Amino acid sequence: MILADQIAECREPFVVLDSSGRQWRLNNTADCAAAVTACPARYVLADELTRLCADLAYSKGARTVACADLIHVPSTALWVEWCNAPWQDALHRYGFPVVESGTQWVGRRGALIQATADGRRGLVRTFWTAGFHNNEALASSMEAFFDFDTPEGEAPEPLDRHPVEPNMCVRDSGRTAGDDVLARCFRFRYERSWRDYYTHGSLSAAHSEVVRQHTLATIAVDIPMLLAFFLLLSTRSGLPQRRPDLTRLNRARGKLNRSLLMDRIEVCAPILPAYVAHASAEVTSTRRGPRLHHVRGHLMRHGSELIWRVPHLRGHARSGRVVSRTVVWTFDGAAAIDRRARSTNIEGATPAAANGNEYGLH
Repeated sequence: MILADQIAECREPFVVLDSSGRQWRLNNTADCAAAVTACPARYVLADELTRLCADLAYSKGARTVACADLIHVPSTALWVEWCNAPWQDALHRYGFPVVESGTQWVGRRGALIQATADGRRGLVRTFWTAGFHNNEALASSMEAFFDFDTPEGEAPEPLDRHPVEPNMCVRDSGRTAGDDVLARCFRFRYERSWRDYYTHGSLSAAHSEVVRQHTLATIAVDIPMLLAFFLLLSTRSGLPQRRPDLTRLNRARGKLNRSLLMDRIEVCAPILPAYVAHASAEVTSTRRGPRLHHVRGHLMRHGSELIWRVPHLRGHARSGRVVSRTVVWTFDGAAAIDRRARSTNIEGATPAAANGNEYGLH
């Protein structure tokens, strides 16, 4: 069962008691079940696509290109999910702190996105399964709002026009100020019920900061992953997709009085260059060759084309050779240029300080 189906089945409210004995009903998965069920499109990423999106999202060589003008959410309501294991493996590879024996390596993660008709502004809430048996689905206490047309020096406005203070900004340490889509286009805030809960908790400033950083980590690290997926989805060739036929499975589930599985779109990675094993060449030089090592991916942009140098191994020939390391993705150039013009040709704009706390994503 995918995470979306688990959330759709959630009915029990999330209720907690504070230190004074007051009961709080906090917004969680049961409150989002209807929205996930109503999504016209639910994307489920294959593991190889999860790895590719993670490479694009977190590789330092890929975090130096501004692509906000190429990205849009393809629906006003959208669900995206992926498996935890390949995603956590990528985070570990790119230097993010993870607990190797923890439950973060199991289960699934997902995001519910609401957006405007043009897909340029919206709201994001993230979800994940907890426990080794995936028996519980949880929602982030924070949500992110974005505007891809936010001018540099200004801050995006919430889609619902009801700001919840404070808003938090996360900066990508691998980018310059002008290219940091995360810092320019995204802000993070507590969901209202959680904000009220923490506000009345009488936490000290130090404890509030610890809670803020912990809850921010449950959503901020997912945003680059989603951006990479939307970027690939917007390419002219798109991504390989298929809609599994759930008719027989749902018929069997119906006979057992179990809930029916929802339609989903399974998305795979495009075919990328691979390693080809071959016999080692005869040594003709006394110079010692490089030891086998991993070379990070590099992303370059030329107009409406993105050129991705695939992460690859370099070293001794017996480890295999790379036939080709370059992949070119082409976008609709006219739309990209038009979006860039709208976001940069703003006369008289004055820089404004980000509203709220700033954090770094490493």
